Amino acid sequence: MSETLMVQGRRLVQSDIFQIRRLLAENPSWSRRRLSEVLAQEWSWRNASGRLKDMATRTLLLKLDTRGLIELPPRRRTPSNRMAEGRVSRQAWDMAAIAGTLHQLDPVVVQEISGDAAERRRFAAALAGFHYLGYRGTVGENVQYAVTDGTGRLLACMLFGAPAWKCRARDEFIGWSAEQRQRNLCMLPITRAF
Repeated sequence: MSETLMVQGRRLVQSDIFQIRRLLAENPSWSRRRLSEVLAQEWSWRNASGRLKDMATRTLLLKLDTRGLIELPPRRRTPSNRMAEGRVSRQAWDMAAIAGTLHQLDPVVVQEISGDAAERRRFAAALAGFHYLGYRGTVGENVQYAVTDGTGRLLACMLFGAPAWKCRARDEFIGWSAEQRQRNLCMLPITRAF
């Protein structure tokens, strides 16, 4: 490889490939996950909120392996198909109409629930049951919010996800060059709500 490669939005040069090969050779017992975590840390590859881009690094490594530029260790676990239908639990919902003023629902609470497993399950069930597109899981980085009333009744869900890396219609409308898109993409959330 003599040219610069663009993989997962990251520009790679020959020394980056050598660095990955060195890590693989010096640490044959590492899992793919461990390798991606260390590499993201060494590159200080972070998202807009400062978190390491571990999944992006893992995808980058898979793409390099597919191209024959590196050889990853064998998978230790078979990835689960979390996107398969039927995985979202069904839930009974209070379907009674809400009549009255917003003040009567006090307190209305908007809460970020991305870190709460039970709330994420309720969120997924609500989107699967009520959103016109259904819900089979999220892809990429995202943040989830639930809106509840004073009794804890779920009133709304909001999902903000990372935008698609490339979307010609969007990029042409905005007028971004490839370089501008790479720099500014983190400012474009995609919203899905019910």
